[in-house]
Amino acid sequence: MRVLIAPNAFKESLSAAEVARVTAEAFRLAIPDSTCVCVPMADGGDGTVEALLAARGGRRLTHTVTGPLGMPQTAAWGLLGDGQTAVVEMAAASGLALVPSSRRNPLHTTSRGTGELVAHALDHGVQSLILGLGGSATVDGGLGMMQALGVRFFDAAGQALVTALTGGDLHRVADLDVSDLDPRLRGISLRMASDVDNPLLGSRGAAAVFGPQKGASPADVAFLEEGLARVHVLIERRLGRNVVARAGAGAAGGAGAALMAFLDAALEPGAQLVMETAGLLHKLQGVDLVVTGEGRLDRSTLDGKAPAHVARMARAAGTPVLAVCGACDEQARDDLAGLFDSILCCPAIDENQRFSAGHAARALANGLSTFLKAGILPTLSHSGPAHS
Repeated sequence: MRVLIAPNAFKESLSAAEVARVTAEAFRLAIPDSTCVCVPMADGGDGTVEALLAARGGRRLTHTVTGPLGMPQTAAWGLLGDGQTAVVEMAAASGLALVPSSRRNPLHTTSRGTGELVAHALDHGVQSLILGLGGSATVDGGLGMMQALGVRFFDAAGQALVTALTGGDLHRVADLDVSDLDPRLRGISLRMASDVDNPLLGSRGAAAVFGPQKGASPADVAFLEEGLARVHVLIERRLGRNVVARAGAGAAGGAGAALMAFLDAALEPGAQLVMETAGLLHKLQGVDLVVTGEGRLDRSTLDGKAPAHVARMARAAGTPVLAVCGACDEQARDDLAGLFDSILCCPAIDENQRFSAGHAARALANGLSTFLKAGILPTLSHSGPAHS
């Protein structure tokens, strides 16, 4: 049996590469003559650099940038094997995971470090840049990022705002100047990767949806909403672009809107971009079974997440799909059955209530052995789903 293993990460427990590795180990234990090809997945958030380096080769580089709270932060990015393509994660420079729970508040966080990391990649002469927007700690409209890339912002008195802009500074911005925007940005291919399609403003916007997840109170959300709206009135007046209603403008606390407005960038579904860059369709050829999954399968899995994209590609090719997970929402099983031929749920947790590689490998191996004895794996087909 030839198996293509293309999972997402099990959030806060195992990286996508670790999930792929332990799944391959489980197959070798349960089906000794199986051959596994591992292609870790991501959707534009944490793990995007790791996934694309694993698929395309290259090297991981680091640079010290301004962290989300304004303190120095070492951030990693990837230079792919072609030597011309950079992969930058906003999560690495301006990520929520970099901010202690007690200090999470988008009024006080900045995306400046992401811009500095992009500039560092440009210093390496790249011609193509993939920017993952998932996992940010910010709702600064991407202004901190654009500061680092050369855009100047001014207050009502005409004074330049030189400290790293945060969500709390949106109301201070009265004017801007793009004449010093890094000219290298005009000569490269910029691809934004995200798994959200929210607009900038309104009930589905950056402040309303993502602000509370990043520590904003209801009053903070209203303040941020007003600030984002004011800034984009200014942007439209200065640049002639109105991007507030575009799908994905609200990604990464409005960083999507900044990239659209200042750099005319377009958003792409993160999982689809990673699959394409990793050459997943080519690797699907001659495969008997595709395995994908994530820590928890639920209805949100269907909304642009990597397992759904992998499953749809596999089904289009007529290849059966097995999903592995740590938990599955029982109320979503019928919906998930439209994607996966079978779901193997293995709640393998350690003493800290997190998935561990050792626990997961054993649980997966036991589950696969059970499936094999039941005759499920050899007879997987689209005639009907079988669930653990």
